[in-house]
Amino acid sequence: MSQTHVHRVDVQFGDCDPAGIVFFPNFNRWMDESSAAYFVACGVPRWRELARTRGIIGTPLLEIHTRFIKPATYGETLEVHTTVEEWAIKTFRHRHVIRRGDVLICEGTEVRAFCQRDPADPERIRAIPIPEDIKALCL
Repeated sequence: MSQTHVHRVDVQFGDCDPAGIVFFPNFNRWMDESSAAYFVACGVPRWRELARTRGIIGTPLLEIHTRFIKPATYGETLEVHTTVEEWAIKTFRHRHVIRRGDVLICEGTEVRAFCQRDPADPERIRAIPIPEDIKALCL
């Protein structure tokens, strides 16, 4: 298992639907934010720096699963607990557990790949083997 990073989210009025409940796509947005924040917290340079120095443009999303347990509303602070649940050769699975204090609100997983521009066609991207030094920072 890898390190866990906690990303805090202050829920705003605009994050909610007319009933005052967090609009469901916002949970996916916060998981995406937490994914990037996870790597920075582990000591991995930001994607722009990695693109410039190593050609790694980021970790695009390949698959997402989300399970909603309890509602949340504006004025609350949520915590997104993120870890890497599984490392594969070119992909990894991020696990996100979203809590309000001790209350489980939502959980989800994302499958992502480390990618570079395709040298044969720079308009396309391709998955690369996960760099061992980046993986080591996260363990």
